[in-house]
Amino acid sequence: MTPPDLRHVVSDAPRLLVVDGSKLVRKLIGDVLQRELPNAQVIACDGLASARAALEDAPVDLVTTALVLPDGDGLALARAVREAGGQRYVPVIVVSGEVQSRLEERNLGDDVTDYFDKALGHSALAAFIRGYVLPDSVPGARLLYVEDSRVVAVATKRMFERQGMQVTHAISVEDALEQLQAHRGNDDPGFDLVLTDVYLKGELNGRDLLERIRNDFGYGKRRLPVLVMTGDANRENQSQLLREGANDLVLKPTEERLLVTKALFQLRASRLPEQRAFGG
Repeated sequence: MTPPDLRHVVSDAPRLLVVDGSKLVRKLIGDVLQRELPNAQVIACDGLASARAALEDAPVDLVTTALVLPDGDGLALARAVREAGGQRYVPVIVVSGEVQSRLEERNLGDDVTDYFDKALGHSALAAFIRGYVLPDSVPGARLLYVEDSRVVAVATKRMFERQGMQVTHAISVEDALEQLQAHRGNDDPGFDLVLTDVYLKGELNGRDLLERIRNDFGYGKRRLPVLVMTGDANRENQSQLLREGANDLVLKPTEERLLVTKALFQLRASRLPEQRAFGG
């Protein structure tokens, strides 16, 4: 079966808007985009006013923006993109050194599609952008998937298997811990990524699993990335999950394209060497 098209940017010659007060950062991001999409038109803007003018000129297919702009902020730009695009899907990606703190505070806003932390470095930015414009599978990647609904699990498992992943389904946190325990003491945790819901049947929940992975097993975010799915709209609860060691959250109901994009990015980022901070 052919995997579904997971591209967020479907045009062969897209208009890509790069907004940042730093000329150097605009060039770095623009170079990454141009390398990944040679036919793209990259429009570099130094602030909110010039970005609004570009949006009025013609529709765009993807936007990257800093949080702090010389004449405004990235969240105001994200709202402007939504207003200009109407119902049209346009990814708006915040590229910032403040991403982690903003994530934990849960104040990036509903108009932002995704976010990239500059501290991850240039190679990670290229991997991240590729996930949006030309998503590559990671064949053979081992996913430990924790879900107590067998019906949901079957559909999600097939979704990841279409991307060439090896999926081990755990029906509970207790089951997942047994799977992890089988590899304890080895250099290899046995899995490349953990995907878990927060609320699960049994005595333990997804937060307990996260705590055990980070503290009991001692696996850091790069050693064993953990994606947490949650339908909890409480921002403090979401913040707590990130502070406790979740690499990222996927809000339910989940959209297949975004879930797979996030999973593939975590897999690629965990395999990259440590980089100096992007733009640093």
